Amino acid sequence: MVDDQLIYASVGGDPPFFELVERFYEGVEKAPELRGLYPDDLAPGKNHLAWFLIQRFGGPSYFNENRGAPMLRRRHAPFAIDFHVRDLWFEAMMAAVDSVSVFRPFRAVLEEYFDDAATFLINKLEPKQSVQVLPKL
Repeated sequence: MVDDQLIYASVGGDPPFFELVERFYEGVEKAPELRGLYPDDLAPGKNHLAWFLIQRFGGPSYFNENRGAPMLRRRHAPFAIDFHVRDLWFEAMMAAVDSVSVFRPFRAVLEEYFDDAATFLINKLEPKQSVQVLPKL
């Protein structure tokens, strides 16, 4: 098992994380349902996400220094995140991971983290479907 706190140093510092975020946002742009959750100006969000990921995976605490504690659920609470949106986000992030070669050795660790984080942010459940109960024979 890879110590996820060593990923920052292993990939060479800040630049790969900013590249990862650029690739991720390319995926966001291609998914209208996902893009609609983001403001017109993506630049601030790109920095915030890169800072967060840098800090999360063993780099400097840019996020905390510039934004305070991450508070992921609180910051994402205004957005309706259901299983479908979660899946779109996760797919875009994993496509980004796959496109930045220095992250490939850490794919399993990143996949687990992003899967857990995306699921953690779900705040809108789909309405329950009716279930037909068959009579006992």
